[in-house]
Amino acid sequence: MDNLRKGFPVLEQYTYLNTAASGLLPEKVWEFRQDHDMDFFLKASLLKEKMGEMLTGVRECVGEFFNCESNRVALIPNFSYGFNSVLESIEKPAKVLLLKNDYPSINWAVESRNFEVIFADINEDLEENIIEKIKKEKPEFFAFSIVQWINGVKLSIDFLKKIKSEFPDLILIADGTQYFGTEKFDFDDSGIDIAIGSSYKWMNAGYGNGFMLFNESVQGRIAPKHLGFGSLQGKYKAQEGNFIGKFEPGHYDTLNFGSLKSAIELIDNIGIEVISEKINHLKEIARNRFAKAGLLEEWTLKRENFAPIFNIKGDEDLFNRLKGQGIITSLRGDGIRVSMHYFNTEEDLSKLFKALNI
Repeated sequence: MDNLRKGFPVLEQYTYLNTAASGLLPEKVWEFRQDHDMDFFLKASLLKEKMGEMLTGVRECVGEFFNCESNRVALIPNFSYGFNSVLESIEKPAKVLLLKNDYPSINWAVESRNFEVIFADINEDLEENIIEKIKKEKPEFFAFSIVQWINGVKLSIDFLKKIKSEFPDLILIADGTQYFGTEKFDFDDSGIDIAIGSSYKWMNAGYGNGFMLFNESVQGRIAPKHLGFGSLQGKYKAQEGNFIGKFEPGHYDTLNFGSLKSAIELIDNIGIEVISEKINHLKEIARNRFAKAGLLEEWTLKRENFAPIFNIKGDEDLFNRLKGQGIITSLRGDGIRVSMHYFNTEEDLSKLFKALNI
C-alpha cells in the first residue's frame, strides 16, 4: 500500500505526522488548480460564466460522498464561517451544551453570544457526562467536535444516534473537521442535525473550502439571515426556499471549491474503506507503542473509540528535536500532537519511535 504515498512530494523530504494541523495537497488536486488558474488567466469571465454549473457539481459530489441530498448541502469557506452563521440563525436566548475545552472555534463562538451555556467534562466518563447534562439541563442545542482536536478522543456515531433517539428535540451540531475523510460517514444515518467541516485537514482539499450538511427538519428551527447575490444563484437555491442560499451569500471561488471536488474524487478513487483500513492499522500500532512507553493520558487508553490523533508527553525541546530530524508534529495542550493519515507508513512510525527512544 506504499503506492498511497505517490502524489505527495512533501513525504520525500519529511516524516509528516501532522494532518491534524494541515492536510497535504495531493498532486491530483494541485494539477486541477494549475489547470483552473490557467483557464482563468486565459478566459476570465468566460470561465466564471460556468461558475454555477461547477458549484452545482461540487455540491452534488459532497452530497453523494456523505449521503446527504444536494439541496441540503451548503458550501462554505471554512468551519468557523458556517458555525457562526448557524449561531446567528438561532433565536436567543437559548440553552446550548458544549464540551469543556472543546475546539476554541466552537466554544468561543457560542460563549461570545447571548446563550445560556452549560458544559460536560471530557474525561473517562464523557458519554455519561453528556447524557447526564442533557437530562438535567434540557438544552436545545448540543455543539461539539466528533473528534477532539488535542487528543483524538472520539464520539462514536452510534452514541450520537442514541442521543438523537432518546432526545429527538435536541439539535446536534457537529464539527467534523478532524473526522471527515478518515472513514465512511453516512450523514442521513448519523443522528446529527447539522454537520460542518473545513476540508483542509483529512480531506486534503486545501484551504478555503468546506461544507455544511443539514437534516430536513432543521429548516423550520433555525432562521439564517445572510443574504446576497449568490443566495439565489444555482440549481438548488431558488426552488428550495433559499435556505442553503442564506449560507452562500457571495461570489464563490471555483478554484477552492473545485479543489474540494477533486479531493473527493481522489478519495473515491482510492476507496474510503481502504483509507480507513490503513488509518486504523497505523493508529493501533501507534497507540500500543505510546501506551507501553507511558506517553498517553491513562484514561484515554480505556476508550474504544479514538481517532488517529495522539497527544504524547513532551515539551518544546522535544518538539524542536523531532523537527530537526524532519519529523513534523504540533505542540498542542500539554504535549506534542501526533497524527497519521493513509499516506503514512509503518516506517514513518518507526522513525518517530526511534527519535523518542521507545
